[in-house]
Amino acid sequence: MKKTLLSLLFISTSLIATAQSWTSQATAFPTALRSTVGIQVVDANNVWAIAGDASGGGAVVQEFTKTADGGTTWVPGTINVGNTALSIGNISAVSDTTAWVSASDSTNGLGGVFKTTDGGLTWTPQNVTGFTTAGSSWCDGVHFFDANNGLAFGDPVGTNFEIYTTNDGGATWTAVPTANNPVSVANEWGYSGSFAYAGNSFWFTTSKGKIYKTTDMGLTWTKLSSPLSDFGGQVTTSNFGTLYFSDNNTGIIVGTKNTASTFKIWTTTNGGTSWSSGVTYAGFTDMCYIPGTTTLVSTSANTTSGAGSAYSLDNGVTWTSIDADVQHGVPAFLNSTTGWCGGFNIDATTDGIYKFSGDLATAKFDASKNFKITPNPANANVTISSDKIDSCQLKVTDISGKVVLEKTLTGLQNTVDVNALSSGAYFFTLNAEGKTETIKIIKN
Repeated sequence: MKKTLLSLLFISTSLIATAQSWTSQATAFPTALRSTVGIQVVDANNVWAIAGDASGGGAVVQEFTKTADGGTTWVPGTINVGNTALSIGNISAVSDTTAWVSASDSTNGLGGVFKTTDGGLTWTPQNVTGFTTAGSSWCDGVHFFDANNGLAFGDPVGTNFEIYTTNDGGATWTAVPTANNPVSVANEWGYSGSFAYAGNSFWFTTSKGKIYKTTDMGLTWTKLSSPLSDFGGQVTTSNFGTLYFSDNNTGIIVGTKNTASTFKIWTTTNGGTSWSSGVTYAGFTDMCYIPGTTTLVSTSANTTSGAGSAYSLDNGVTWTSIDADVQHGVPAFLNSTTGWCGGFNIDATTDGIYKFSGDLATAKFDASKNFKITPNPANANVTISSDKIDSCQLKVTDISGKVVLEKTLTGLQNTVDVNALSSGAYFFTLNAEGKTETIKIIKN
């Protein structure tokens, strides 16, 4: 059976920070109500995006748009894969001319990988002997680490997931041998587009709540557990989530576990080998990392549960609103100043995608500390003081990411009782004026 990953949509409740904002750009799709459902930022000038149907009709759309001038102008095109029934799963681009897409049929699977080297004018099928088992082979995604090294993965055929690698830009593909490809179990499959990558590492998720991980561009794989029983809600209907990674070690899962109405964030600091106990989360659930940092950007296009965008400087512990009641699709960032998020167009010259304006690297407090917390280590009470900020929000988390204390502080000096905290390390995050500062405290 096939399966599209459920969208996770909620509303943020943090304060507005006017220094960060979005500017609407026209994707130039000639058909109205085209959404941008996948964005690949190559560099500050070159960006690709694939289109979806935002009209509600559920049409299969084989279109892309790209810019070579940072979004000042966007040029649309058609992704001709030779079969109008194939849905485009994702796009992976390495330059202004070269990109790959995954495609599959929602009923029979199949599909495969297609490459362009002329900026999208033509698309050539690759790995034509792969993903050929009707009803079992779905090409769930393709990713290229550079112009030569890439991988493509799909659902299990037999006892192993169908995974291929290439080191020559896709001219030839090699199936990952079973010795390097952990065995799947009954009713385990992947979800189209449900993956993450950072450096030479790549992760994809399954219907059994497992994570398949490679750290060598797909040559060898390990199978990891997660807090969820299912990442797409089709085997265990109350479990679904999305995986994000910033680097080889730092990542989060945003999703639900057993209670479909309650969202949580789980974090990892070892590449997914283990996960925190999870904390309740009521924010936007389409996300991306600023690569190599603990800064997250979250968005939502759902007007029922709440549309808008926000950012976190501390790996999802605290959030600051960028805007509210504006429909924003999935975000993608190159660095702290360069990023885009999805939208939908009104016509060929109006809207379709948003470009970020601001600098998330400067959203932190100055290097000179604004807050002091004494004593450290602490026994019963700590004093939080500042010579310039007289109102802030305090959130205390333990090393697993669990929130153990939240308070609103007023005045330049406050005493906080920590008697109830167990011995160990805690992170005191103070949020004021749209900026945060985190201080590590040892409780004796």
